[in-house]
Amino acid sequence: MTQRAYCSSCHYPLSACLCAAVAPIYPQHQVVVLQHPSEVTHTKNSVRLLQLAVPETQVVVGESAADFAEIRQQLQQLGNAMLVYPESEAAASASTSAPAPRTLVLLDGTWRKVYRMLCLNPWLLALPRISLAVENDSAYCIRKAKRSDSLSTLEAAALALQQLQPDLDVQPVRQLLQALVDTRLARMPTNVRQRYRVD
Repeated sequence: MTQRAYCSSCHYPLSACLCAAVAPIYPQHQVVVLQHPSEVTHTKNSVRLLQLAVPETQVVVGESAADFAEIRQQLQQLGNAMLVYPESEAAASASTSAPAPRTLVLLDGTWRKVYRMLCLNPWLLALPRISLAVENDSAYCIRKAKRSDSLSTLEAAALALQQLQPDLDVQPVRQLLQALVDTRLARMPTNVRQRYRVD
């Protein structure tokens, strides 16, 4: 069997290379993604795209407190880190008075796995949080989600950065995601595409 060839830059198969759609952005805030191990090899993992779109993104794979001990220490030293995660109105109000964050922390995994990561890492819940103003359905239609307010990690990062830095143009990030979606859909048989609400 012939081994599939991959692009050395974007690491996607050459037949689905996304390099032409990559237009990196450099926000004022550092982006840190704590990624559940099950997401690393997932073919629909949007963190791979996020690293192309925001090159200074730091990804740490793990689940337990021991897995994240080093990044926890790093975040404590940097200070003013903020967790991107839904919260109650009371908590949201409290977050608005927190100092402007230097670092955005995102959790990458299914809702169930992210919840487990939070249970194993209560220090994350001590961070100020930013709730996202989700107005539209996720553009990442090729990956199903049980919750209507679910966004891919890439979309969540872009929206959070835009909320904190309104003058930042995050359209290149969204366009990269759309390029991936279009590439995947184009390769699907018509009957399969219909499952993803695509004409």
